[in-house]
Amino acid sequence: MILCNIGNTNATFLEGGKISRMKISEFKSYKPEKKVYFISVNDEILNLLKDNKMFVNLEPFFTIDTIYQGLGVDRIAACYSINNGVIVDAGSAITVDIMANSIHLGGYILPGISSMLNAYKSISPRLDITINSQIDIDALPQKTADAVSYGIIKPIITLLDKLAGDKKVYFTGGDGDFLSKFFKNAICDKMLVFRAMQKLITEKKDMII
Repeated sequence: MILCNIGNTNATFLEGGKISRMKISEFKSYKPEKKVYFISVNDEILNLLKDNKMFVNLEPFFTIDTIYQGLGVDRIAACYSINNGVIVDAGSAITVDIMANSIHLGGYILPGISSMLNAYKSISPRLDITINSQIDIDALPQKTADAVSYGIIKPIITLLDKLAGDKKVYFTGGDGDFLSKFFKNAICDKMLVFRAMQKLITEKKDMII
């Protein structure tokens, strides 16, 4: 079975326990030899695949208890297998959602680290830096590169810390591992969305397969 999580930049696959990625530009000409079960936040790709019988869109089968309007399928999937906790998907955007007793209480969206770095770069070439992964967020920076890193990371961590309290925080996405290091109750799970997709297929096998 091939599972695929389609974003705006990459399509991420899980097959035979191995994760691989493909640029969206390449994905447009991708012709699988067996069925692909997918979710997508990319409307262009959704339109491209809608009549292709080799691709099965899992979005219509996902449901969670929420009053949030317009919750994306990527966020729904990330929350689907978590009963209690804060779920953080840290990619080009950082989405944060809270689950309590299997009910989605709400969430928010921040620009991702790479998006923030690009924003600084667009302001001035002097602010075109590489993030300092060892930055001390409890000490005021003393040089520009650290000031940019601090300005990106500190607000993300402060907001999350206030929201999470003593709850478990589940991190996924490209920057999930990095951000998880700032939290005691953190669990970094690169398979979180794929695990939800597998759970859904198992639960609704007769409807999906």
